Amino acid sequence: MRGKLTTATWTHDPAEDYVPARYRRACKYEAFVPDRIDGWSPALSGELAGIVSDAQMAVSSLGAERSPALRALARLLLRTEAIASSKIEGMQVATRELARAEAKHDLGIKVGSEARAILAGIDAMQFAIDEAATDVAGVTSDRMLAIHRLLMANDAAWTTPGRFRVEQNWIGGNDFNPCGADFVPPPAKDVPELLEDLTQACLDESLPAVVQCAVVHAQFETIHPFNDGNGRVGRALMHVLLRRRGLVVDFVPPVSVVLASRRDQYINALTQFREGNVEVWIELFAVAIAQSVLLAQRYMSDIERLHAGWRARVAGLATPPRSDAAVWALLDELPGHPVLTGPAAVSSTGRSKPAVNQAIEQLVGVGVLEPLSAGARNRSWEPVGLIDLVSALEQST
Repeated sequence: MRGKLTTATWTHDPAEDYVPARYRRACKYEAFVPDRIDGWSPALSGELAGIVSDAQMAVSSLGAERSPALRALARLLLRTEAIASSKIEGMQVATRELARAEAKHDLGIKVGSEARAILAGIDAMQFAIDEAATDVAGVTSDRMLAIHRLLMANDAAWTTPGRFRVEQNWIGGNDFNPCGADFVPPPAKDVPELLEDLTQACLDESLPAVVQCAVVHAQFETIHPFNDGNGRVGRALMHVLLRRRGLVVDFVPPVSVVLASRRDQYINALTQFREGNVEVWIELFAVAIAQSVLLAQRYMSDIERLHAGWRARVAGLATPPRSDAAVWALLDELPGHPVLTGPAAVSSTGRSKPAVNQAIEQLVGVGVLEPLSAGARNRSWEPVGLIDLVSALEQST
């Protein structure tokens, strides 16, 4: 076991909300306090070391020799990864429905609570990649809090966005006390010291990057420092470390897509890590990394073929647009937008609104964009064929 169990007594607080009588009785439970990880180097078998090496070489090659026109695909892969991370937590909205909700949200139109929560996950993942991964101070507690604040901005009724927990939490069992729970993380008083150890481990580059990511993620999930949102923050931190270590630059490997397809194995492997069977977890994580790279590469090839088809349609116009026309710039941005809005088109291309409107009309005319509304306001368009590819990746097993 990589830690110790500490026994405590749960007592009901009469000032809390209603609790059924059978849960008001005092009861004993055991909280798990993990061993520190800073400076720890898990022993790997020769076979596992080879798997880790394969995963590192695979992820470092992601995005090599790709068309500059598909840089927008980086956003699409990050979006897919964040959505899969939410799916692991039981939040799921159909691909096309979520894409349209995202467009509405960008236009200031109200969307459903589950869609809002998933979209907040995308924002949090983007922030983690853009900000936390480049912070010279490392993966600090303040950065973790900032990621959590974005993630849980719409869920203040259930948790305290941007604050570490100050009370005991637990996984499984009942909603009223930790007695009989599947897992009880360390007491709140131990969280600050454990997180300080975690942040130091994030700075230590003596381990292979994939091993460091695996260990830090498992430790973060064990600490469970928030009342809610731990899984999604923890998976964002995986990508922060991969980028800080230089294994990924432009593209996020959709590792959560793989983990979502193996949710029970994922949870069991994290349990095995706590129990001391470290290799079980590291192997599952490394294999998931390698498989996510294969998924991403196939996905990128499919997008390249789709993009080439779009360009051929535009080039086939009776009067092809000039090489510097806005339509070509917009075509290059389409892979990042399963549903496109006017403001997003202007922002991503840097072209004027009239030029973008003309480009949209051209793409509608050749069947690249499909209008989703007929009104003059809050218009949006769907790039033909893109959502089918997005859905295929999100459903990959």
